[in-house]
Amino acid sequence: MLPPGDRSSLQAVMAELRRAAWPLVAFSAAINVLMLTTALYMLQVYNRVLSSHSLETLTALTVMAVVALLTLSILEVVRSQLLVKAGTWMNGRLSPVLLSASIEQAARTPSGRDGRALRDLEQFRSFLTGSGIFPILDAPWAPIFFAAIFLLHPWLGWLALSGGVALFALAVLTEFVTRGPVAEAGGAQAKAYAQAEAAMRNAEAIQAMGMLKALMRNWKPVQAAAAEGQAIASVRSAVLAAAARFLRLGLQIGVLGLGAYLAIHSEASPGAMVAASILMGRALAPVEQAIGTWKGVLAARSAYRRLAAIAGAQREEGPVLPLPRPEGRLLVENVILARQGGGEPILKGISFQLEPGEVMALIGPSAAGKTSLARLLVGAWTPSAGRALLGGMDVAQWAAEDRGRHVGYLPLDIELFAGTVAENIARFQELDELSFQDVVRAAREAGVHELIKGLPKGYHTEIGDAGAVLSGGQRQRIALARALYGDPAFLLLDEPNSNLDRDGEEALNGALKTFKAAGKTVVLVAHRSNIMETVDKVLVLQRGQVDLFGPRDDVLRAMADRARRAAPVPTLGVVKG
Repeated sequence: MLPPGDRSSLQAVMAELRRAAWPLVAFSAAINVLMLTTALYMLQVYNRVLSSHSLETLTALTVMAVVALLTLSILEVVRSQLLVKAGTWMNGRLSPVLLSASIEQAARTPSGRDGRALRDLEQFRSFLTGSGIFPILDAPWAPIFFAAIFLLHPWLGWLALSGGVALFALAVLTEFVTRGPVAEAGGAQAKAYAQAEAAMRNAEAIQAMGMLKALMRNWKPVQAAAAEGQAIASVRSAVLAAAARFLRLGLQIGVLGLGAYLAIHSEASPGAMVAASILMGRALAPVEQAIGTWKGVLAARSAYRRLAAIAGAQREEGPVLPLPRPEGRLLVENVILARQGGGEPILKGISFQLEPGEVMALIGPSAAGKTSLARLLVGAWTPSAGRALLGGMDVAQWAAEDRGRHVGYLPLDIELFAGTVAENIARFQELDELSFQDVVRAAREAGVHELIKGLPKGYHTEIGDAGAVLSGGQRQRIALARALYGDPAFLLLDEPNSNLDRDGEEALNGALKTFKAAGKTVVLVAHRSNIMETVDKVLVLQRGQVDLFGPRDDVLRAMADRARRAAPVPTLGVVKG
């Protein structure tokens, strides 16, 4: 939550849009007043021209009507341009905020990794700049047309007003009968998109193991549910739209018939009859259009609500004041990480301390919480309680842009990005001569400089999406160089030798010795024992708790003693003679 009185970026953008809405209101008012042109023209032609047979009057009326309609067209173009500019401005302001919020949410919740927020923004922007917004802008001016009809004759006014009430009731009914199917379809469609994206990310495994048909069997019902919800909403909306069209056309006939009755009894002129029909059609048009586009309105409203859930508490990042480089002292105090959905916490009261230049191995069985703790230590996740301090600063509260300069992180799942080797190592910072030298220095420390020189274009080799042109070991070693870029004070390496061959492991061990000599604090999530020679301390996790912690030799000796005590003692059989 944001502090009281501190607006989120979404609130700031919507406030700016509300200020920009005043010119739209003014243009809409002028447009709707000019919409009276046709009705007034017909009324004057019937009442003045036909009775006087004056060509001069007809010419003057026609010229004025053409000028008014030309002005109307120009104002509609300007109004559309204003909406497009507002939508483009909103997209430029919110898309970086939403991308940042989505990345932060995905870091905290791996299951939430998708780009739905940006799709929602595009859907909402398309609604603002499309035809669906016009009924909302024009509807407030309908009373002008009803008032004009009342001036022609009260009976005509009451008939038109009753028709408007009936059409509004149909619009409300459309909301009730389509809201549920649209919401269900949206949820099912999001699930279908997530399944499809997951399948594409794992395409090689799917093809290799023949999993496609089985995955399709699971995906089809979800996609069918989304299509069914959309179909139900579309059918219901179409039925009500047809009913609204029938009602409007019937009302126009009714107004013409009533106007003819009044004209026969000399209570209204023939021009009033035609003008009332035109005015009523214009008054009811926004309601009818809203019914026809109601599904789009609901979709835009749902998209906005999702945007508010993601960006409603997200502030636009301003300039970050850099903190001094930390010494590398790491202090973890009673860290607890709750499990989403409840249940036993993932981490339970983890505490330990490392001094600058110390290397600690973080070990334990699968699902012990090693990777979760690693993510907390680098600030990717926020603990439910407790804190992790680097150089006295809480890593969860430290601005990521500044903290990242002092932290090197090699995640368990290696992710490189489309671009060159140098860009990936430099973390996509701007490259100049000085920063490129830092890239080469990081590559040398990671022992990957010679490997990179052997690539087709060296450091300027394009590695493709997710580093597709590289092997697993090459990706891991380049990712290690990325972690070392900028001479960070703290390194966290999650199973850094999982994809390495013998040469790669030797290079890694050499790099670890260099880190210790340089006073860097290092945490290794390790499974292989051959990386232990450079380790000072060992932390053993067991079911989210600290099982053992201390100097390497003491912990390894304690683990060996446990293993001996747990081993079954062989027994000698008694030979009976």
